[in-house]
Amino acid sequence: MADHEEKGTRRVEPEEGRRGMTVSEAGRKGGIAVRDERGHAFYEEIGRKGGQKVRELIERGKSRG
Repeated sequence: MADHEEKGTRRVEPEEGRRGMTVSEAGRKGGIAVRDERGHAFYEEIGRKGGQKVRELIERGKSRG
């Protein structure tokens, strides 16, 4: 497989006769698969965890300054 640039996106050439997929296309495909597999509640949970982590980091930064 050979990598090459195509309009600013990285595309990996697959086996002969098949079209490659850009990194963006692969990410979109993976995101749709996760959405279909895990559902809305999963995104609510990880959003809550991310928000909590940000709050903790802000508080840690304030206590150092």
